[in-house]
Amino acid sequence: MTALDTVAPDRPQALAELMGDGAADDRGTSLWRGAFQRLRRNPSAIIGAVIVALFVLVAVFAPLLTPYRPASTEWIEEVTPSSVPGRSADHPLGLDSFGSDLLTQLLYGARASLIIGVVSTALGLLGGAVLGTLAGGLGGWVDTAVMRVVDILLSIPSLLLAVSIAAVLGQRPSAIMIAIGAAQVPIFARLLRGSMLAQRNQDYVLASVSLGLRRRTIVMSHVLPNSLGPVIVQATLSLATAIIEVAALSYLGLGAPDPATAEWGRMLVKAQDRLQSDPHLALLPGLCIAVTALGFTLFGEALREALDPKSRR
Repeated sequence: MTALDTVAPDRPQALAELMGDGAADDRGTSLWRGAFQRLRRNPSAIIGAVIVALFVLVAVFAPLLTPYRPASTEWIEEVTPSSVPGRSADHPLGLDSFGSDLLTQLLYGARASLIIGVVSTALGLLGGAVLGTLAGGLGGWVDTAVMRVVDILLSIPSLLLAVSIAAVLGQRPSAIMIAIGAAQVPIFARLLRGSMLAQRNQDYVLASVSLGLRRRTIVMSHVLPNSLGPVIVQATLSLATAIIEVAALSYLGLGAPDPATAEWGRMLVKAQDRLQSDPHLALLPGLCIAVTALGFTLFGEALREALDPKSRR
């Protein structure tokens, strides 16, 4: 039996700082305000935030950054089986294998890749958070039942699960988001459940019980917020994986039906047969994916440290 199995009816106001409920930290500021202050002093957080903000701005303002349309094939006659036209005044990065302006494809690819990656990761995080909170917060038979379901999902390779779901839902972006998000649910659920179990016997939980806090309050206001650090970091790492899985689904014919779609993962797939003659067709979208993943990882790790009570000074 853990400390959370003992419930009391009332919640005193004392020791709010120890609980980490956001009421105040050691300098009288709220949890999130204190975290923001620590983020502003963290170089990794600043670099990550700049990268993330840059790609978000590129995705939002892509139509203003290029005069061409995405997935346009108006220059297809200039493409040969052995090479594609290089840089020019009209096309700073040249053309791709479909006769589209490569810079335009990259700019609009930021919109497609990041939307699909972020939404699918958010869906996986939301589903995993619900299951993980039920398992780690309630325990007992609920924990056993939820984790057996999670074990079954984990026994299926994530890409195979995503392929199966996408094949049933059909060829559309929302199907890819749901498929990739569903494949990530058991990962987030197990991670959050383990993090919550590690928190349940901490001193601040024992103090909460002794002060008379309800079990639901302890779980939702104290244990859950203090367990989110590893989940946030995993979400940033899962974003790059989600973008790569989008490319895999497209390669298997489960993505957008148009092969010239402006999406970083699809651009990587379609460039693989030109790696010898035109390696930049794969290098540039791959670099975009790597830098974007780095930005989310740096910011997520810095946010974890800022929200971790043990790292507060």
